[in-house]
Amino acid sequence: MFFSAPPRIEATVFAELPQHLRPAKPNAEWCTGQPAGTPSETLLEGPSFDRDGNLYCVDLPNGRIFRIAGDGSFELLTEYDGWPNGLKVHRDGRLFVADFKRGLLTVDPQTGKVSSFLERAGLEHFKAINDLFFATNGDLYFTDQGLTGLHDATGRLFRVTRDGKVSCLLSNIPSPNGVVMDLEERSVFVAATRANAVWRVPLDKDGNATKVGIFVQLSGGNGPDGLALDAQGGLAIAHVGLGSVWLVDRFGEPTARIQADGHRHTTNVAFGGHDGKTLFITESGSGTILQASVEIGGNRMFSHQ
Repeated sequence: MFFSAPPRIEATVFAELPQHLRPAKPNAEWCTGQPAGTPSETLLEGPSFDRDGNLYCVDLPNGRIFRIAGDGSFELLTEYDGWPNGLKVHRDGRLFVADFKRGLLTVDPQTGKVSSFLERAGLEHFKAINDLFFATNGDLYFTDQGLTGLHDATGRLFRVTRDGKVSCLLSNIPSPNGVVMDLEERSVFVAATRANAVWRVPLDKDGNATKVGIFVQLSGGNGPDGLALDAQGGLAIAHVGLGSVWLVDRFGEPTARIQADGHRHTTNVAFGGHDGKTLFITESGSGTILQASVEIGGNRMFSHQ
């Protein structure tokens, strides 16, 4: 099934990583272990807003977390031995970080102190976790991607309940990446990057996965990366490698395509701005944060617990 081409929305540059914060030694270990074409100097990911409107993001290969003010200025919050991949702001102000090397971490936004939250599930270490999402009841969902793909469809989706119980909900995903829940929090959406699709994972009364299916099937680029939910239950899907963000309604029908010429590494997205109707996009190839005005916005600007 094919849809008509949706309207195009132009993205513009909101902020750019300044030269003095660009690493002197690119091609870090993380980058050399990735497929060819992965940005080697810096890789911005995990955009998330706090209550005061500050935008946080990570720099994956260089183990850094930035805070970006409303005027687009970057501040280095912390730098540590790790590969931060995803980030969400907890309602108590802490930053929760999905770290490719170290598992789930927390960061104090005042001091920059990094602490371990979850290194493994029982006795088993993670492949390499990627992104995370907080439900309103405090449950934390996160993806364990590693280097999985269609050749090795063993990526996983985990949940950690408020009382600390860790459960693996799925273990057969080809490269699980971005993760959000629907408005009713009865289903989880997971970006299966190497399948070039967004999966819908309905939950039964006990919170277990059931009748998993494809919600959106994409083509081209590298596949979907970060996800964000809008106020009407639609998704913003960062399509890395294609230089696009797709907006789809709650039924999966495309409503708009956001593009910025020359920017191909659109890795992740977050709604923000004074009315929640501006979409902010991490563009890893150039080390920039893009922005685009959309008619429907207002997803959760901080997480609940």
